[in-house]
Amino acid sequence: MNSHFTVTIHDDNGVKQYNLHNFVKKAILYMIVFLGFIAIVSVGVILYLNNTVDNIEVKRLAEQKNYVQLQDTNKKLKENILGAQDKLQDKKKELDKISDSIAEIESLMGISPVEDIPLQERVDIAKLNSKDMATLLQFIPSGSPVPYRGITSKYGYRMHPKLKRREFHRGTDMKAKMKTPVYATADAMVEYAGYHKKSGYGRLVILKHNYGFKTLYGHLNKVVIKSGTFVRKGDLIAYTGNTGMSNGPHLHYEVRFMTRPVNPFWFIKWNAKNYNEIFKKEKKIPWQSLITATANIRVLNPTQAQPSSLLERPSKVK
Repeated sequence: MNSHFTVTIHDDNGVKQYNLHNFVKKAILYMIVFLGFIAIVSVGVILYLNNTVDNIEVKRLAEQKNYVQLQDTNKKLKENILGAQDKLQDKKKELDKISDSIAEIESLMGISPVEDIPLQERVDIAKLNSKDMATLLQFIPSGSPVPYRGITSKYGYRMHPKLKRREFHRGTDMKAKMKTPVYATADAMVEYAGYHKKSGYGRLVILKHNYGFKTLYGHLNKVVIKSGTFVRKGDLIAYTGNTGMSNGPHLHYEVRFMTRPVNPFWFIKWNAKNYNEIFKKEKKIPWQSLITATANIRVLNPTQAQPSSLLERPSKVK
């Protein structure tokens, strides 16, 4: 059995022959087959890895794109959050201002503040009280009938300037130049408008208001309304003068409740800003029953303000 094989090599130097054992031949053959297998596997792995890398790169690019989009979304979301926070801060400031305003209104109305009460409920309560207040200020004499310049003679006992004797002064003499406009201090029917000889008030207007109130305006120069007509709060009714038993131009102003005179000063001073003060100062009037009686009455178009000349507040009577 031949166990050898010959390898012949031709080159420039001639022919060379090498005798190799069959085992070596098989080893070389196996080596070639193994290396071929390794080469094929390597090519396959390389192709697989290349494909995998390509897929990973595609995914990486997609993830990078998603990341950029997510960053943009987060940026916009952050901007929206900051914008919402700014708006919330602005709203909070507005609510704080509204709360402060409601607190001022509550203070003016005499509403005791309640802890932890919702703002909407506070607003509703203020609305109800403001409507009650508007009703009373519309129907009951309030504010000054002339631009306030002071008082020459107060309500109460005094020495009569003409008769020179001590008498009870039923009203308040208000400083006013000749022909100063005089305005109604509440809604009323005109009970009397003309010259009144017996009282000494000269030209006189008597207004009959709701709930037993009357106001009198004396020593007038000219009356511009007629008896039996209706006037609203703030309507022009006359001009001041010096008629009757008067020692100079002024307005004699009276407020009566159930025919009895009361101090006009507290009614002259009475407005929305000091709404509760009159309840403490004027004790002759049953305010609680009056408020109860008017609780369900609402003025559709209340007089928002008297003429600007009437907004000057009187100084305190000593």
